[in-house]
Amino acid sequence: MAATNQQMSQVTHEEYKPLPSESYVPLTMPKILGARDMTATFIVSIFLATTATTAVLGGPAAITYLLLACMVFFIPCIIATVQLGLMFPHEGSLYNWTHHAIGGRSSFFAGFCAWFPGVLIATSLADLLVTFLQSMNSNWLSQTWLQGLVICVVLALAGTLSIQRFRTVQNVINVLVSLTVLACFFIGLSCIVWLATGHASATHFSHWSDYSITPDNFVLFGFMIFAYIGAEGPLNLAGEIRESNKSFTIKRHLLLGGVMIVALYMITTFSILVVLGPTNGSTPFALVTVVKTALGNFWGAVTAVCLMGSFISTVLVYNYVFARLLLVGAIDSRLPVGVGRLNANRVPANAIIFQTVLGIIYTLLAFVLAPYFGIGDPAVFPIQLYNVSQAAAVLVWAISASFLFIDLIGCFRKYRAAFQRWLVIPMPLLWLCIVVGLGSCIVAIVDTLRFSWIAQISNNEWGLWVGGLTLVFLTGAIVGSMFAYSQASWESLTEGS
Repeated sequence: MAATNQQMSQVTHEEYKPLPSESYVPLTMPKILGARDMTATFIVSIFLATTATTAVLGGPAAITYLLLACMVFFIPCIIATVQLGLMFPHEGSLYNWTHHAIGGRSSFFAGFCAWFPGVLIATSLADLLVTFLQSMNSNWLSQTWLQGLVICVVLALAGTLSIQRFRTVQNVINVLVSLTVLACFFIGLSCIVWLATGHASATHFSHWSDYSITPDNFVLFGFMIFAYIGAEGPLNLAGEIRESNKSFTIKRHLLLGGVMIVALYMITTFSILVVLGPTNGSTPFALVTVVKTALGNFWGAVTAVCLMGSFISTVLVYNYVFARLLLVGAIDSRLPVGVGRLNANRVPANAIIFQTVLGIIYTLLAFVLAPYFGIGDPAVFPIQLYNVSQAAAVLVWAISASFLFIDLIGCFRKYRAAFQRWLVIPMPLLWLCIVVGLGSCIVAIVDTLRFSWIAQISNNEWGLWVGGLTLVFLTGAIVGSMFAYSQASWESLTEGS
């Protein structure tokens, strides 16, 4: 579907009132992003290699859930993102789309639900980096408070790098995503070498019943939804995509990136099942163990470095991708103007610093103050916190993902002519995507609350911890947003007078 950016602007001006951020961002921020940049950002923001180490607990059923979540959630999300991204190729993605589809208040809530999990996940990824370091040497970072300090250092360094010149940061991401793919290549190669040298598979794939969906393994559905969530995130940068072939860039990064993500998940999951099996492969460091077992210690060490680089790259991407939501919120007078102020590099530095400080505060509370007051068992508390935080992020993120499909309905009702002009698939299939996608979000929320991801927490305790933590986060966000919106309104009145 070839269409020019002039057509985009005609749709914009004829059929809805533009937000201030839609004109401000193109005038003040450099348009440097191409298809390669957006594809790299898309892969880094969604793919998490250690997903495979949890998925393998289901045995061959892990393959079933990877494909099921792809079909009922990931593909509908990609289709919805392409449709909305072509209609409204502006900074802020879901926030912008929801504003035009439903209204301002809903857009602020949708934007928050898309933004806040990024803070949690960034902290969790820094925690995952610490876990990798501990796996390399059990004597390193044995105390919880020390782990927390290292996480804070990682977050601070990532935040500092994120406020540098954006082209430089994006070049770093383009290199780091190559390391991620290289690590997955070594993992897949290890599987081939293992079988080629006469070793038997650690998992039997010949029993079709092992692929079945059962109550015992249904916990994997919510977890696999999390593995694919966030398709719209990179389009928070839509205002910074080069105008030439913009529609091509939007479609290309989603389609190519989507195929690569599914392939990488299949490679890592299948390789662990073959070389280590479900039980031995259920620790985060199992990805490295696979390579060490088949190719030797040297290549295992190379893989470990590549994977740790991938964790850092995701923190960087989350910093600048989700800071754009704060930026457009400030420009559109939903947040105090200072939050969206750009630095000399034309980067929303205040927003990135704010996110980094939030992550550090959360880390200090969880890893330093909690152990000091005797909360949790130091031996298992970090892994418990990591998984509970991830699950809480899934709940909030699933809510934001549901707005993709709600926005499709709203845009179809309000802008039917433009909707038909940019239609990416036939309407019956699009309606099917809406129904299936919304249903998947609801099931993922229930599944995540109902079933524990780790053996150290029972299902009943899990629901309380995850639901309680999510409620605390949402309550804090509501209170904070009230103050922020009041401050933004006061600033608007002051400027008007």
